Amino acid sequence: MISPRALSLQAFFTLLLIALMMASNHIAARVAFNSGLDVATAVATRSLVTACVVAFLLVVAHVSWRFNRQQGRGLLLVGLMIGVQSQFLYAAVARLPVALALLAFNTYPLWTALWDKLIYKRTPQRSVLLAMPLILLGLAIALDVLGAASGLGAQAQWAQIGEGVGFALAAACSFGLALVGTQHETAGMDGRLRTFFSLLLAGSVALVVIGLRGGPHWPQTLLGWQGLGLLTLLYGTAFTIMFTVLPKLGVAANSAIMNVEPVFALALGWAVLDQQVAWVQVGGALMVVSVVVGLGLRKQSA
Repeated sequence: MISPRALSLQAFFTLLLIALMMASNHIAARVAFNSGLDVATAVATRSLVTACVVAFLLVVAHVSWRFNRQQGRGLLLVGLMIGVQSQFLYAAVARLPVALALLAFNTYPLWTALWDKLIYKRTPQRSVLLAMPLILLGLAIALDVLGAASGLGAQAQWAQIGEGVGFALAAACSFGLALVGTQHETAGMDGRLRTFFSLLLAGSVALVVIGLRGGPHWPQTLLGWQGLGLLTLLYGTAFTIMFTVLPKLGVAANSAIMNVEPVFALALGWAVLDQQVAWVQVGGALMVVSVVVGLGLRKQSA
């Protein structure tokens, strides 16, 4: 057993800062969506601007742009899946309280294990199998699937949340496939190069969607434009930190701490968007986050 390197205070707060920025990015996105921005325009702006930043970092660091045929196929798969995931996750954020959308998305470790089994015939780790029912139970409580906390009943509750939950789970499914592709098909590539092509393809997917829908739909208010600017800035900054600062801090084995993002989203959604959830739902959310963080740390130390 190899234990993860002990976190310094600087590293711990850097991980929390990334989680906070990612949560804030989704809060800003919801503000922009409420003002007329559509999902595809948001994803295209966010992805392509961040891709330009990462490309600059690649040039400055003199990173080689070469990759073999297998890595090229892997990049195509990962990039397309990240593009699909981005569309679906923002679609969920536009329809659900932000924290609940992120919680449903946090089922991606289960989807990763499923894809690994289906495509590469790898048996899921015992820790993943044990975590599955806990994650699903916590998610069911957080989403109030029976409508008990809301008092609406199951049918009315699912009429409200069903579409958003579907998008969030589809995002988790796509992201799980992207993670499996990253592990098996792009091994040996510089993470910054892989990130650049993933962002470029995600932005390209969004541009295709924009074209099919007759053009971009921009925010109609100043607040909406501020939301678009913030989501792009926060997303780009978080990604830049992840691929420049974190490797130097040596905290890859503890990166699961960033999965506290839904907790930050819960607090920010209440403070900024007045999104209310019952206390029992908060308990379910904390169960999901705790299990996912624990699973991530355990997998890294195995």
